Amino acid sequence: MGHCSARRMALAAFMVVCAVALTPAVASAKVVQYWVAAVPRPWNIAPNGQDAINHTPVDVLQANIETVVYQRFSKNFGHRVANESAGLVGPLIRAEVGDTIKVHFRNLDLNAPHSMHFHATKYAPSSDGSYLPGFSGRGANVEPGESFTYTLHAVKDSVGVWPYHDHSPSMMESIAGGLSGVMSIRRKGERLPDREFVVMLEEINGFMTIDGRAYVGNAPTFKARVGDRVQWDVASLGEDFHTFHVHGHRWRLNGRPLDTQTVGPAESFRIRWLEDAPGTWLYHCHVESHMMAGMIGIYQVAKAKA
Repeated sequence: MGHCSARRMALAAFMVVCAVALTPAVASAKVVQYWVAAVPRPWNIAPNGQDAINHTPVDVLQANIETVVYQRFSKNFGHRVANESAGLVGPLIRAEVGDTIKVHFRNLDLNAPHSMHFHATKYAPSSDGSYLPGFSGRGANVEPGESFTYTLHAVKDSVGVWPYHDHSPSMMESIAGGLSGVMSIRRKGERLPDREFVVMLEEINGFMTIDGRAYVGNAPTFKARVGDRVQWDVASLGEDFHTFHVHGHRWRLNGRPLDTQTVGPAESFRIRWLEDAPGTWLYHCHVESHMMAGMIGIYQVAKAKA
């Protein structure tokens, strides 16, 4: 009996050790939820009406469009919540490795079906969001007034930044109008940056835009302070290749210093640095014709607080 009792005690102790070892991993996994709707709205690509580089007016009729945007909402679509970007780009969806991401989507556009298709994450075919007649489910063709929840899993090779966009039957028109956004996935335990800037590069209605805006004074003015950990989330959709460039700054890719990096259709990358360069800087696409067609903005870095 004594021998059996000792074995039972040893087994119980082993199970306790295993439970303690597993508890942090289970506790650290979480479900991240977003409520997002496709919402029609008018959009002005160049609100100040000026090409500030060439000192020429912008065609007002060309700059004003009717489009559909991804708009963030509070829980259960209670009320609209401002997207992180002041531009056309959809809400920034954040998670870290191990998270389950649930994106509750509602189509509030009465004129066309829409969907959400996410790069990088792992998911079942039902959450793919891409329309294929005879195979795809409801999430690929969300009719006006209907809703669908996408279930996504952030895995180790999801780390980085990735685009999401409409992939319904109306995807060509939707993407051309800016119906897209960015997902930012961190390594497990990786700290959030102090400043995170979303830069979506795309041609829209003849303008080369950043987050749906064109030219200095319209394109986003990003702001940071010396000492900030800064992250740029750079992505592109459409038909063009772009070369992203920030004046006065460098970053590393595979150990090599860069100040310009190429991004093509549906490609994306993130850049991180510890800010140490106060001043007002330009950022832009270094394809010269793209820059002159509006793909240029301002990055302002304040001095460190005294």
